[in-house]
Amino acid sequence: MTHGDLAAALLEACRERGIMLATAESCTGGMIIAALTDIAGSSAVVDRGFITYSNEAKMDMLGVRATTLDAHGAVSRETAIEMAEGALARSRAGLTLAVTGIAGPGGGSVEKPVGLVWFGVGLEGKAVMAEHKLFADQGRDFIRRETVRHALELGLHALGRYQADGAVP
Repeated sequence: MTHGDLAAALLEACRERGIMLATAESCTGGMIIAALTDIAGSSAVVDRGFITYSNEAKMDMLGVRATTLDAHGAVSRETAIEMAEGALARSRAGLTLAVTGIAGPGGGSVEKPVGLVWFGVGLEGKAVMAEHKLFADQGRDFIRRETVRHALELGLHALGRYQADGAVP
């Protein structure tokens, strides 16, 4: 499925559930919210997108704690969870998608290589789900595009609309 197909399916799933959607993006710089708002009628379910590229933005806009960033770094499970929680708390959304990662070409380390992305998915009334992916270091654009794809898939999965084979029921 293309990004557009995934985005359209996620918008429809949100519409069917009667919930709004928000994103909290770092390494994608707004690409997820752009994929969603490229679709006509998205304003019915898209509330907002938080673009929190810097640690200061993560703290100011989403309430990510300085102690979390100091202890675990911006690219971590803990930060992704706090980003998703912050987006839920600071929006009208019932579903939030958060991403933080290292898109490269620099900035990676042995512990956190280029291509590492943490995802947080917040669904109102449930614990935030977090997972990471290590995308192949095939360039910044590839990593960012794959991050968008996976975030949209995770949103569909959270709403029970995505299967492991990529089918959207």
